[in-house]
Amino acid sequence: MSREYPVIAVTGSSGAGTTTVMRTFERMFSREAIHAAYVDGDAFHRYTRAELVRMFKEAPERKRELSHFAVEANQLDRLEALFLEYGEQGSGTHRHYIHAEDKRMIEAGYKVGTFTEWQSLPDCTDLLFYEGLHGGLVTPEHDIARHVDLLIGVAPTMNLEWIQKIDRDTKLRGHSQEAVVDTILSRMDDYVRYIQPQFSRTHINFQRVPTVDTSNPFERQDIPTDAESMVVVHFRDPGSVDFPFLLAMIQGSFMSRPHTLVVPGALMSLAIELIITPLVKGLLAQRRFR
Repeated sequence: MSREYPVIAVTGSSGAGTTTVMRTFERMFSREAIHAAYVDGDAFHRYTRAELVRMFKEAPERKRELSHFAVEANQLDRLEALFLEYGEQGSGTHRHYIHAEDKRMIEAGYKVGTFTEWQSLPDCTDLLFYEGLHGGLVTPEHDIARHVDLLIGVAPTMNLEWIQKIDRDTKLRGHSQEAVVDTILSRMDDYVRYIQPQFSRTHINFQRVPTVDTSNPFERQDIPTDAESMVVVHFRDPGSVDFPFLLAMIQGSFMSRPHTLVVPGALMSLAIELIITPLVKGLLAQRRFR
């Protein structure tokens, strides 16, 4: 199904590094003069942090039922409706979820764990860019993936993902390590059921693999640096990729399989820009010629 306005989604779990990928997209959009409407997947959580705390206090067993990964804890009908409306009309409504690192929003009077009001997307945008948990979700009730023109997965190795989440949530969000580990464990069923299957639907996956020991991710340790990692890039359709060009442009890269490119971690942003820029331009060119 052709859409007038492209929808791009970067999907991955909490702590996977999707925000880093989003920053690379922002630079590319700025350089190419592309006006994007940005949508934060956390905005579609169903409950505020205070509401969840109250619910878990009243019924502790519900903590495993209402993780942020779970269908029941998110307004996925609104997310699917947004993708559909934007694809057809270039419009829709969104809001923002307040994190501890959102200093400007907090200074404006919002409390951490709450939402801004629903509001219309900006006018006259070229595409919608979503970063969050459910950009490629498919369930019996929802098929969000079918509304996405370019679906990008960000899936570091499991231990690295946990290390990144523990580091972020303890340093930036003030949680104890024990609380973060408890959250990871309580979400595991939903992670396997709702998050991991999305990486089989993506057009491209970026998976960062550390080259240092991360055997025990629950031991306090620094996040492996970019120089201490490699990035495995998997393409659903390798026939459309100019691998000789990428190998020539990305020093130290190599092919591990016919559909898989491996690049040094320090060059991940460069790889993303080289791979994604022509795809985004192609989507916009198709739109202009419809």
